Amino acid sequence: MLDDTLVDAYLNRIGVARPERLDAEALRLLHAQHELTVPFETIDYHLGKEIFIDERVVEKIVYQNRGGGCGEINNAFHYLLEALGFDVTLHQGRVWLGHAFTPPYNHSVTTVRIDGDRWLSDVGLGRSSRYPLLLESPQAQEDPHGTFSTKRVADNATDVFRADALQYRFYDEPVVAADGMQVLWWYRTSPDSPFLQNLSCTLPTENGRIILRENKLVVIDGDERRIERLTNDDDLLAAYDKYFGIKLDAPPKPSPHVKKSMRMSYERD
Repeated sequence: MLDDTLVDAYLNRIGVARPERLDAEALRLLHAQHELTVPFETIDYHLGKEIFIDERVVEKIVYQNRGGGCGEINNAFHYLLEALGFDVTLHQGRVWLGHAFTPPYNHSVTTVRIDGDRWLSDVGLGRSSRYPLLLESPQAQEDPHGTFSTKRVADNATDVFRADALQYRFYDEPVVAADGMQVLWWYRTSPDSPFLQNLSCTLPTENGRIILRENKLVVIDGDERRIERLTNDDDLLAAYDKYFGIKLDAPPKPSPHVKKSMRMSYERD
């Protein structure tokens, strides 16, 4: 459980006061501010750094002003909600990649029970909803990030859609962070890992989104889209700082894990 000092620092990081009541409106504000301040990013995978999905990830987000992948961001938000006193459960899920689901434990989400209702909180998908989704709702739910809906597909499973596109499936059974360690190891070491194959950082804004993929910067503001190629290290570092508040000593390079894994594969062949 996070201590009060870390909780207060976390709330300051996302720009929210400690809620007076643990109601749906408080959850809605916390969720939205987390979405707008904590980026989905894969930088540390390319720096070869250790990745944490237990409570240590909170210090990365809070004190380093960073984000991370879904297991980092969603787990961190789960720890925050838990420390504030919300009735929370951590779940694992499988992301839909256009033709099939990923293996289990490739996604994590939190459900929050408030006054008999169950809310889905996902702040770590990259294009997740700005606000929590009411589960068991028969209606599609309008959100600044799109139209979302959920569908019960088994006794223990729920599918989540953005518009008509399936996003992922999550399962009712509670999990703990340690259950995802094997999948995290695969993400950090496999040449097939999408996090190693894609160096990216993205953050929604009030009226759009900022995307930095390698040296390509995309700034979306309403109907306007600006694309810029950052041709030198200084411009790249400045973009990380300006748009995401991330201060780096040097731009991330292709992950050493990718090179090592590919070399080992060639040697086996």
